[in-house]
Amino acid sequence: MKKARGLIAVTVAVLMLSACGQPDVHYVRDEAGTTYFAVPSSFTQLDSEPIEQFLSGGNPSSVAAAVRAQRVWSTAFDQASRPSVDHLLGSPDPFIYATVHQLTEEQRNAVSLNRLRDFILPVTDQVRELYAQKAAATGQPLLFTNFMLIKDEELTLEDGARGVRVRFEYQIGQDMQMFDHTAILDAKGATVSVMLIGCESVCFRKRAAEFDKIESTFKLLRLPG
Repeated sequence: MKKARGLIAVTVAVLMLSACGQPDVHYVRDEAGTTYFAVPSSFTQLDSEPIEQFLSGGNPSSVAAAVRAQRVWSTAFDQASRPSVDHLLGSPDPFIYATVHQLTEEQRNAVSLNRLRDFILPVTDQVRELYAQKAAATGQPLLFTNFMLIKDEELTLEDGARGVRVRFEYQIGQDMQMFDHTAILDAKGATVSVMLIGCESVCFRKRAAEFDKIESTFKLLRLPG
């Protein structure tokens, strides 16, 4: 009888959700089913391919790009009234980028907590220095300046997974942007899952609690086998 009552309760809850229209969150999972998170439905999901081309810096028609595409899954969400992937590094409205990388053997041997911190943007002293040296050598102006580290914590997760969560600020152009970056290495050292949440610093400080809630849903799924 208890099982029957439970089934009725679940059925009623589903019917009530359907009656109320669309759910208030996007439930997201990568193609391999390793990583899960939830994003408010006020965000618009975007094609993240332009972001991948920007971050990889390679020729999208190359063999290397095709191989990388087989190992990398990503998605992006924008809360701006006119959503755009261009808002990844600068927007008064929140932007979310998430990616899962299946590591090569070489990458598995080189991965570290500092590598997780620098997975998307330069965060550690060493990588920020290398970034500045490269810009000076090529005569290119620095896109990222006035770095400030706000929070840096190491994550010890269930089943042996580990990771980092860092919050930091950069000046990009005329605006100060704040980012919350979570990167998780699975227990086998085979995949890295990353979520980056950002918006202008004024926006971020006002809405940090909302971003904490989104980040808290970013989890590795326990798969059978």
